[in-house]
Amino acid sequence: MSTEAVGAADDKVRGAMARDVLEFVAKSIVDEPDQVEIDMEEGRRGDVRLSLRVATDDMGKVIGRRGRVAQAIRAVVRAAGAREGIEVGVDIVD
Repeated sequence: MSTEAVGAADDKVRGAMARDVLEFVAKSIVDEPDQVEIDMEEGRRGDVRLSLRVATDDMGKVIGRRGRVAQAIRAVVRAAGAREGIEVGVDIVD
């Protein structure tokens, strides 16, 4: 990894990459992408908690059967956070 890439990452908001990944994935899955809302909150330990809101009709698509889609979304977003060196959690709220 070049030092230019590291310097650019230092200028960003903590958890921005994970938030962008969550937004992209959520908007790709739902029927009403304009209804996707994400709130970001930083915890005391430096971790980031993302809250995802979608249209009521899209909740099933985001959660999936037995929560499998939600688990996959959380895993991908957690990986994006790990790339930034932070722990990220995703809450799906109605």
